[in-house]
Amino acid sequence: MTATTVLPARALLLDMDGTLVDSHAVVERVWRRWADRHGLDGDEVMKVVHGRQGYASMAVLLPSRPMEQNHAENARMLAEETADTEGVVAVPGAEEFLASLSRVPHALVTSADVPLSTARMAAAGLGLPEVRVTAESVGASKPDPEGFLKGAAELGIAPRDCVVFEDSGAGIAAGRAAGMRVVGVGSGAAFHRPDVVVRDLRQVRVELLEDGSVLLHVG
Repeated sequence: MTATTVLPARALLLDMDGTLVDSHAVVERVWRRWADRHGLDGDEVMKVVHGRQGYASMAVLLPSRPMEQNHAENARMLAEETADTEGVVAVPGAEEFLASLSRVPHALVTSADVPLSTARMAAAGLGLPEVRVTAESVGASKPDPEGFLKGAAELGIAPRDCVVFEDSGAGIAAGRAAGMRVVGVGSGAAFHRPDVVVRDLRQVRVELLEDGSVLLHVG
């Protein structure tokens, strides 16, 4: 029997891709086409792009290219990804997990912009949290902690009282840099050493306490 970890929290900060939404198929399609256009190895590109904003991934992969070109191409990539929702589905347990947060402070913190996050959450049949930190909201991409710190500030909760749900190395690093505990979602998350790992969101139960805080039963 798997042991259950109990994490106290006052707010939850949720990544989207790979955490709430399985968009792996479209990310693979779009970024492998991009790799082909630039003569790069698709497998190596896929090791970099998860969790980061597109321009930040391009800066890693094409380090000598001017950043303004990365931003311009990222805008085109975002439009391409927004139009392609084939194969986008909810991560198992995501709908029930979000429903359990109706009285819990929580925010979406994603490297996607507003159109892309709206399209993917809709394609997966998931409602958008009221508080959202998207690509337009920040000046730095994950693994920078800015997005998670902004999410905590908008909820009015101290970073130490927030728990992050993330799947990618960049996202897990961002949550840890923000001084938050991190629940890694998916088999690949364990490599990046979050505080605890779950296969998917069916392994998380939210217990709301009388003082408004929550206990997360994870595992």
